[in-house]
Amino acid sequence: MNAKINRVNNEIEKSKGKIAAEQTRLRELEKQKTELENLEIVNAVRGTNISFADLAELLKQANTNIPGLSALAATSGQHGPKSEEQSIDAVSLTPTTYNNDNNDEEGSE
Repeated sequence: MNAKINRVNNEIEKSKGKIAAEQTRLRELEKQKTELENLEIVNAVRGTNISFADLAELLKQANTNIPGLSALAATSGQHGPKSEEQSIDAVSLTPTTYNNDNNDEEGSE
């Protein structure tokens, strides 16, 4: 074979190895991110001092009684800054809008 072709083939194999290593690293980072998000959720739930039965009922009610909750959940994986974020007040189950610009909290229906 031509020396140039061999050199290019070697570069291709080297690049494939680097790509595979980076893909493995990416999967590990995504797993770590998920674990940290789950820990944050667990800590938030534990901070509410609510029983597991009451929590299950609360989540069930929130999932069925709040219009737009599924749309809100669909945007939870959104990346980048937002000027406003919506969340659900866990005590009253009412949608709440947080304005990041001035840190004022406003309830909305």
